[in-house]
Amino acid sequence: MCRAENIPAGLTTDDVLGYLRYIASQSHLQDINFLWRPFLKDPDDDMILELAFAAKCPYILTHNVKDFSGSEKFGIKAITPADFLRRLEK
Repeated sequence: MCRAENIPAGLTTDDVLGYLRYIASQSHLQDINFLWRPFLKDPDDDMILELAFAAKCPYILTHNVKDFSGSEKFGIKAITPADFLRRLEK
C-alpha cells in the first residue's frame, strides 16, 4: 500500500504506515473451517479467499484482482489497495 501510485494525494508514506499499524493492532487470529480447494485459478490464493470468508471480510486487497475472479460468489470483492484507500476517503 506504500507504493507511490497507491497513496492518495495529500497523504504520505508515514500516513499509510500509521494506518497499517493501526489495522495490525486491531487484528485477531482467524480460524479457517472451510476447504474449497481448488476454487480459484491459482491454488495458492484459495487460502486467502477462505480466510476472508471466515472473517466475514467484504474485500480482498490485491494488485492481482483478476486472480480472485469468482470471489463475488462468496460476497467478497477483490479490489486494489488504491481503490480501498479511495473508499476510506469517502
